[in-house]
Amino acid sequence: MASGPVTTTDAPRRDRIADWASDYLGRAPAGDLFAAAPAETRDHWRAMMARLSTTTQGRPAALAELIERQAVDLGMAFRLTGDQQERAWPLSPLPLLVGASEWALIERGLSQRAELLERVLSDIYGAQALISDGSLPAAIVTGSPHHWPVVNGVRPPGDHHLHFYAADLARGPEGEWRVLADRVRTPVGVGYALENRLALSRATGDLMALMHTRRLAPFFADMRRGLAADCARAEPRIGLLTPGRFNQSYAEQAHLARYLGFLLVDGEDLIVSEGQLYVRTIQGLKRVDGLWRWMDSRFLDPLAFDGRSTIGVPDLFDACQHGRLMLSNWPGAGVIESRAFAAFMPRLSEALTGEPLILPNIATWWCGQDAEHDHVADHLDDLVIGSAFDREVAGLEGRHFLPGSAMAPERRDRLLRAMARRPMDYVGQEVVRLSTTPAIVDGDLTPLPFTLRVFVARDGDGQWKIMPGAFARLAAHGDIRAALMGEGDLSADMCVIDAAPVPPDSLLGSSGQPAIRRVVGMLPAKAADNLYWLGRYIERAESTLRIVRAIVGGSLEADMGLALDMATKDRLLEALVSRGAIASTAGPIGALCATAMGDAAQPGSARALMTAIATIGAGLRDRLAVDFWRIVRLPLPHFDAGSTESLLEASSKLIDRLSALSGLAAENMLRTDGWRFHDMGRRIERAINACRLASAFGGDSASDDDLSVLLDLNDSQISYRNRYLAGPSLLPVRDLVLLDPANPHSLAFQVARLAEHLAVLPVLARDGLPEIPQRLSGALAAELAPMTGDNLTMDAVEDLEYRLLTLSDAIGQRYFLQYRKTDKAEGSALLS
Repeated sequence: MASGPVTTTDAPRRDRIADWASDYLGRAPAGDLFAAAPAETRDHWRAMMARLSTTTQGRPAALAELIERQAVDLGMAFRLTGDQQERAWPLSPLPLLVGASEWALIERGLSQRAELLERVLSDIYGAQALISDGSLPAAIVTGSPHHWPVVNGVRPPGDHHLHFYAADLARGPEGEWRVLADRVRTPVGVGYALENRLALSRATGDLMALMHTRRLAPFFADMRRGLAADCARAEPRIGLLTPGRFNQSYAEQAHLARYLGFLLVDGEDLIVSEGQLYVRTIQGLKRVDGLWRWMDSRFLDPLAFDGRSTIGVPDLFDACQHGRLMLSNWPGAGVIESRAFAAFMPRLSEALTGEPLILPNIATWWCGQDAEHDHVADHLDDLVIGSAFDREVAGLEGRHFLPGSAMAPERRDRLLRAMARRPMDYVGQEVVRLSTTPAIVDGDLTPLPFTLRVFVARDGDGQWKIMPGAFARLAAHGDIRAALMGEGDLSADMCVIDAAPVPPDSLLGSSGQPAIRRVVGMLPAKAADNLYWLGRYIERAESTLRIVRAIVGGSLEADMGLALDMATKDRLLEALVSRGAIASTAGPIGALCATAMGDAAQPGSARALMTAIATIGAGLRDRLAVDFWRIVRLPLPHFDAGSTESLLEASSKLIDRLSALSGLAAENMLRTDGWRFHDMGRRIERAINACRLASAFGGDSASDDDLSVLLDLNDSQISYRNRYLAGPSLLPVRDLVLLDPANPHSLAFQVARLAEHLAVLPVLARDGLPEIPQRLSGALAAELAPMTGDNLTMDAVEDLEYRLLTLSDAIGQRYFLQYRKTDKAEGSALLS
């Protein structure tokens, strides 16, 4: 997209490029990150703006479009609370630049703060000396919904309550940095920071390297080694524990699991037996040594924490108590996140480290103390009033914080009365004034206030490492204290700029190349289940669309008459009814076909099946290529129920789209167990469909039109014509679509592939005998091998369909989440 250097003969374009940055500098507010850049980053800002403006010929909107395409290509997405569908990720194309010396202060401050929080947590769940000597009021701890007394006295591996920590930072107009909030419960944003960097690098080529931008990969390598160091094995198995695919940041979690090589697991994937955590896999139960959790402590274990949790793992905390599970972060760590806690951080720093905070908090007054309560009440208009423990309180009407100056007199009075009744539930915090940074809004360069979420992790030696970058949030409405992205907010990359070039690095770090291996990773049972049904739904949708295409294609005139007789067409409509694509055959054919394609209320319609494909795919986000999402997110082609040609074109486009999804699996997936389950899903669905189509259109009284449709629906028309010079004949058609082992759409071909897949999948029993799925598929393959079309009856076809359904049930019972809490380490079911 680069356009070459600017020439003197292109004056309008030259002026447009120059005005892009100069116009912004002329109206940027005081303290703007670009306009007031210090000497060490000033030239980098100007060079970056010149490069980007030249690349897009001075059009900020073109730059925004470029970065938006990169974000879509990477599959970046998120949800706001209440969203059913994912939104495109709102990424600003202009990164924030921070110099190395300014960043060094932030690194020292966050390392100090992380160590301080570790010591505080160790005391809260240990000796509790801080409460005993009055350094920390007991109500600050016990009032928090994230304090769990059950954790008292349980020492984490390595005595590390924290492995990962994030701080929300605000930069004032004078360039001073302060901590808005500490985040230890769920590290939202670290994956998006990585994805923001990837998208920006792809959109800007070598710009990041030319600016001497520090790389993020070493931080993630250090973090991975830090988690592994506290596990009980030399080569531990670590999972990323997700609340599930409907979580707001699930896309981020899947990306991180894939990038770090962690298993992406949810509560259903895991089971605790005899104090050890295991993941359910197709090979049986496999030991898990550590979890990087992305769910609140409340939901982790319904037996130890909140009994209403349906997404946790019963007895998970039992594994922690036995010392057999590294959990990051340790349960109960969230107690230090409360706003009330911020009021005591300066005092705690002096008490525990003997030093003042390098990075101060925003000024905070906890109203649980008389003097502080009076100060907040007297200065209400100058403060932001918030919930001390991040839960709803009287007077704020569902808001966790609210500027006092924005309150109407009635609300102000209600709040003051509520604060008098329960002062410990409230804090007052100073109003934060933020620096701005340039962003592109509605095609123009616009200053927006920003905050940074900076991430801190332990390395393999237990030392704190700061990610040399951050998740930057550009606030559309000034609601900078919220934990998550809001409506209209933008995200941005933040680059730490060095004086010298930064050497290339990757997730491998400086330890060199790993040992070559071809051993594939484990396949969790739930992932196998999802891959299997993804294949089935793709095949099912294609079958429905082929029937629609056969109907509308048969409505076109051929030799002055209809291409299909009405009896055949009625059977096609009945096939749509049996698949749940339409409710009945009554009505105009065009309207029925439109329903089969686009009515989401019909469970077998193409729209409903495509939605199911996207839903199942969401549970496989760490295993599917970005191209999958690009195809699935495409809207259905437009069609007109009154136009046969329109329906025909739309159904053909959708078939092509599904063929592309199948092609991605055929060409891009490694031939692992995951690919086998996906392919088995396609094969079992295609085999069942072949039986049903043969029963409908290949009976003893089948007409020429019936047989022609049967060939079309099995994509075998050309193969038949190449083999037989005559028109469709019953026995040859049956042989080709059901029994020919060389036809990739035949029943025999599907059964043979199923038998091959099942023969190489892992077995649990030690007796050497085939398991039930292997027995059923082997028997089917052996029975079909000697058959020909002249000795296959329709009764036999019905029996084959029943046996295929039985085989599908057997596959599910053997491989898909069948382990129970009472299962023990027996045979090879529980392995390391």
